[in-house]
Amino acid sequence: MKNEKLKILIDTNIAITYISGREDKYSDECVAIFNNCSNGRCDGFIAQHSISTIWYYTRRLPQNIRREWLINICTALTVVGASHNSIIDAIKKEEFSDFEDCLQDKCAAEAHCDYIVTANTTDFKFSEVSAITPADCLNLID
Repeated sequence: MKNEKLKILIDTNIAITYISGREDKYSDECVAIFNNCSNGRCDGFIAQHSISTIWYYTRRLPQNIRREWLINICTALTVVGASHNSIIDAIKKEEFSDFEDCLQDKCAAEAHCDYIVTANTTDFKFSEVSAITPADCLNLID
C-alpha cells in the first residue's frame, strides 16, 4: 500500500484483546494496530455491532470503565454499519458458519476496507474482504 493508507476493519476479538489486556498470541500486535490507527498511519474501522458485543463482554466491570474503553475505541476507529440490503444478503449467506463474521465482512465491504484484521482468519474464507492476522497487518503498515 504505497501511496494510500491501509483501511482495516478491526474484528471484535482484536478490540477485546486490546482493551482488556487479555493474554492472546496477538496481544502486542493488537496494541500496535490500535496505536497505528490512533496516530493516522492507517485508517481503522469497527463494526457497529462490535460495540454492543464489547459492552456485553465487559458487563462485570464498572460502567465508567466500560464507557471509557468504548470511547477510546471510538476515538481510534470509525464506527461503520451495514445497509439493510447487506444485512439481508448476510442472512442468506449459508457459507458463513458464524453470522456475526458475515456481518463483519459486510461492514468492511461497505467501508471499502482493504482487510479485516482478526485472530480467526479461517472464519472469513468466504468473505468479500480478505482477512489477515494482526501480525500480517503490521507487516503491511510498516
